[in-house]
Amino acid sequence: MGDNLDFGAQLYFKLFEVNGQPVYLTQTIVSTWLIMLGLILVAVILRVKMRKFKEVPETKLQTTVEMIVDMINNFTISSMGPAGKKFAGYYGPLLIYIAVCNLSGLIGIRPPTADFATTLAFALITFFMIHGFGIKSKGVGYFKGFLEPFPLLLPINIIGELATPVSLSFRLFGNILGGSIIMGLVYAMFPKIVVFLGIPAVLHGYFDVFAGALQAFIFVMLSMTFVSSAME
Repeated sequence: MGDNLDFGAQLYFKLFEVNGQPVYLTQTIVSTWLIMLGLILVAVILRVKMRKFKEVPETKLQTTVEMIVDMINNFTISSMGPAGKKFAGYYGPLLIYIAVCNLSGLIGIRPPTADFATTLAFALITFFMIHGFGIKSKGVGYFKGFLEPFPLLLPINIIGELATPVSLSFRLFGNILGGSIIMGLVYAMFPKIVVFLGIPAVLHGYFDVFAGALQAFIFVMLSMTFVSSAME
């Protein structure tokens, strides 16, 4: 039974080669595009519905949409200060996207965030935002921070900055993959009657719903904290 367990992303077929290295269409790519298409479809439908929105909400849909937007704006401002409101348009969709990716296991889709390539891409965006906005807000003086509290710590400070995307990506990746592995082992070990009784649903509630939403929140929260600290 254990021989049938495979927690890696499946390789469907080879797309092309780069310097002799094959590039495959993977399960992660398919899952990512399915989630993206679903979110885009929802966004298009909401955009059409928004044309009928009034200044004073008259429908539950408008009330819900405005409430979500206000929550995202308030969350961003509370984490990054008033000047950070401009980042709400990025961190809001990022939070929703990562949360949906983490929760996709509930409908039988392998979470794209269970692939390190996905979480590393998110973390690298944060890494470049940290230093990009840090330089934009402080100019050349931003690099003086690498010499504090004294110049001899320059190598350690550089290593610390390089560790940021590594820690961010591994935290999200490890938690989501760990939950997927545990649920796979549960289904493999217990008889079908246990599955039929819905006992694994309790574990899904923790590993998929609670942990998935929590890890999305933590990733976005840490990202906002790092960017705002670099801009201060």
